[in-house]
Amino acid sequence: QVQLVESGGGLVQAGGSLRLSCAVSGRTFSIYAMGWFRQASGKEREFVAAIIRSVGTAYYADSVKGRFTISRDNAKNTVYLQMNSLKPEDTAVYYCATRQIGSVVTNPEGWNYWGQGTQVTVSS
Repeated sequence: QVQLVESGGGLVQAGGSLRLSCAVSGRTFSIYAMGWFRQASGKEREFVAAIIRSVGTAYYADSVKGRFTISRDNAKNTVYLQMNSLKPEDTAVYYCATRQIGSVVTNPEGWNYWGQGTQVTVSS
């Protein structure tokens, strides 16, 4: 059993930055990867970034590559998403998730546990 709580969302102007945090608790020893997904109003949930918990290898969607950075602090059981150069199209509810199987997939169906989400709104 894993619990996740996101924080750090808010309203920011285009070109600005936000840092999201996700506190993970429970059976953290079973986690292989942690990830961030987002879901804009009326759209499907989509992959944003992921990181392998043990070694820190990171993966990004093409839409955010070069602008977003995922990181983790294993001692604090926390994963972060630093978002720079934000665009209006980044507006969405952002969710963190964990995956137990030892590989990274972009399909949300492959991720087991989810947080409640935090709203990010980027104004133009």
